[in-house]
Amino acid sequence: MTGRVEAVSRSAAHTMAKSNQPGIWLLVGLGVEDDAHAGTTVKHRSRVARDPSQPNLRQVHLFQAELLQELRDAGFDVAAGQIGENVTTRGIDLLGLPTGTRLRLGAEAIVEITGLRNPCAQLDQVQSGLMAATLDRDDRGNLIRKAGVMAVVVAGGLVQPGDSVSVELPPAPHRPLKPV
Repeated sequence: MTGRVEAVSRSAAHTMAKSNQPGIWLLVGLGVEDDAHAGTTVKHRSRVARDPSQPNLRQVHLFQAELLQELRDAGFDVAAGQIGENVTTRGIDLLGLPTGTRLRLGAEAIVEITGLRNPCAQLDQVQSGLMAATLDRDDRGNLIRKAGVMAVVVAGGLVQPGDSVSVELPPAPHRPLKPV
């Protein structure tokens, strides 16, 4: 299973939208260099308020371009980086991967998926109704979160648009993604 990096983004401030960059550096155990969410302990403000000593399982936010297109088809004016993601991918169903999957981004960087991003109300500040659009229900009525996946950096390196993305599944039995 292979795909490619469509865009890379970061923001030094705690903003929803992140600026697209020609490249970002992933730092082992920290996240994206010069991004507000980089660090060994949690940086998301709501999680810091609950327990600032929690490990940062949300160092890198990945979102698939196909979901951005789905949102555009539903009438939303969204582009890569606007939903807070650091890496926008194409060609891989990120939401269908199990916990612990490793993604090689480019020549050196490797991230390990820790779980699903739980959509938050801040998405509605980007565009009204955007949070609801990143949620769905399956045939049984179970909630489906479509706001991307979160990961930690296990091997650092430069990641740029056009880089390949390869998938290494963890050993079975696979654990489904849960919000982190």
